[in-house]
Amino acid sequence: MAGTLALAEPFKVGVCYDLSKAYTFATPQVSQAAMDVAKLINMQGGIGGEPVEVIVRDHGNEPQRGIECYSRLSREGVFVFDTLSTPVSLAILPRAMEDGRILMQSLVGRGDAVDGTVFEWVYPVGPTYWGQMANDIRYIKQLHDDDLSDVKIGYIYFDYPFGQEPIEILKTLSQKEGFELLLYPVPLPGSDQSGAWSKMRRDNPDHVISWMLGGAHVVASKEMQRNRIPMDKYISVNWLNEVDIANIGAEAATGLKRGTNVVGGQDVPLRLEIINKLYDEGEGSGPLVNTQDVYYNTGLAMYSIIFEAARRAADLEGMPITAESYKKGLESLENYDANGLMAPITVTAEDHGGGGKTRIEMWDGETWVPQTDWIAAYGEVVWDVVRESSSKYGE
Repeated sequence: MAGTLALAEPFKVGVCYDLSKAYTFATPQVSQAAMDVAKLINMQGGIGGEPVEVIVRDHGNEPQRGIECYSRLSREGVFVFDTLSTPVSLAILPRAMEDGRILMQSLVGRGDAVDGTVFEWVYPVGPTYWGQMANDIRYIKQLHDDDLSDVKIGYIYFDYPFGQEPIEILKTLSQKEGFELLLYPVPLPGSDQSGAWSKMRRDNPDHVISWMLGGAHVVASKEMQRNRIPMDKYISVNWLNEVDIANIGAEAATGLKRGTNVVGGQDVPLRLEIINKLYDEGEGSGPLVNTQDVYYNTGLAMYSIIFEAARRAADLEGMPITAESYKKGLESLENYDANGLMAPITVTAEDHGGGGKTRIEMWDGETWVPQTDWIAAYGEVVWDVVRESSSKYGE
């Protein structure tokens, strides 16, 4: 029966990731962080007196391989899964819903899956792309004295589900706030952006929001220089890291902004504890250099949430943890920020996203400087779009 499956010991999380194709700019750091968090927990006695384990498998960003990973690990007793891929998450979601297994969906997948009244087993904890986009618009509005009526906002994006996901909320906010929305789709993998930026030079938007990944940011920066578009117009989705800055050039990137739900830098308490207890003792799960990246911090945040929910499930319902008790653990998280690592989240049975807070950071040539507090803007607007979309699930 859904929700009653007991996990075989140790407590396992199925990490079905793309380790070989599209998302290799981030998955090594995130999966390494997942394994490090598990090691640290086990050093501290595990959860409920039992060890924890993350099982990492490659799906190559291919939905069918993701389904195979899900099916195989399900047979081994796993019922908490993470894919870090929108196409794979979309493929697994109906199966997880039917099977009563937990699909974690942080920073990927369906934006409307925050609606826990419909997507009972899906948890996009953290900002969805809809929420992150809404927060970007709120920041831009703040820059224009709360009046966007004469503002042009360009949106450059990969023309596939990841980039297309925020368009609905962008159009809704354009109608609400009166700004002119200009769309600039680019084909994968983002190496050919010349036409989009040439058109942007002619259109001259006041701000450019970018939903691209990895090396595409470097291509964008070169096109901006070629078209004499100032870097401070550029606001990236959260997928922009220290490697991208180095490839753009620290000075050339000055003024560039990104949305984020995790704290950047190397001085966060959990990372320092892991370095001290694992890496300094030769027990790290991968290269030390990977821990110096914001995507590593993203992984620390994601798996702090996953294991904190398991800890609370054990406290609330005892051992062994079941899918149903794990749900209760997740839905007991209130203002949880993993000791300052990320935007605080509060998960409920209705809101599986945790509140959707992000902040805008600007690269000043040497480091990231916050431009806002943690914010969650346009909540009613976002949730109207969420409910309209989620109501169509299963039709």
